[in-house]
This record gives sequence, structure tokens and C-alpha cells, in this order.
Amino acid sequence: MTVAEVPVSRSFAVDTTFVLFFLAMDLGQSFAGFTIDSMLSALTLGALLIAPYFLPSYGMKPAFSGWVLGRVLIAAFAISVGLAFKQTLGVVLPETFRFLPMTMLIATAMVSCYVQFYSLMRFRWAK
Repeated sequence: MTVAEVPVSRSFAVDTTFVLFFLAMDLGQSFAGFTIDSMLSALTLGALLIAPYFLPSYGMKPAFSGWVLGRVLIAAFAISVGLAFKQTLGVVLPETFRFLPMTMLIATAMVSCYVQFYSLMRFRWAK
């Protein structure tokens, strides 16, 4: 089987993409200049952009440059959604909704962690 015949897995790192989206949305909403907490959040976002590419997978991985470009576009969109979300708090949405991005981030991170551990510890037959 040649490289052209091996199918690329379409579900490659989908669960971490949701975590990336909500982390970037939370960063966009809570960004208040170049403070230490904003820098730590940006560093975490940078790690989450690249690190899931190196997770084990069964299918052939897509090209790294195209994959990272897609994730950068998702993160940029989520940061802009977070900035827009910040502007609507107290005007369109109640002030208590400011915790929504972090709540969704925690929930998706727990699901992603479960999926990653399940894929690592899944029972596989020996060949």
C-alpha cells in the first residue's frame, strides 16, 4: 500500500479542537493586557495548538503545516468570539455568563482526557 492509498483519519484530534476553541475563547474574553496570567494562558494555548499532533493515532496523520494552520484559524476565530462575548456581558447577556467559556473548557477537557486515556488503554488484539 502506498502513501497515497492510506486514508487520512478525519477524526484526528477532534476532541482537543473543542478544548482549543474554549481555551482561546476564554483567553479572548479575559485578556487584559500583557499580564502574567494572560501570558500563561497564551503559552498554554500555544502548547495546545501543537501538542495534539504528536498523540498516537491509527490512521495516517495529515500534513503538519496544514493541520497547524487550521488550528491557528480556529484559535483566532475563538479569540475574536471571546472578545465579542466580553462586549456583550452586562449589555445583552447577564454578567453571570462570564463564567461560561471556562465552564465549557473544563467540561470539554474532561471529555477529551477520557477519550485520550481510552484510546491509550483500549484492549487490542496481538497480530
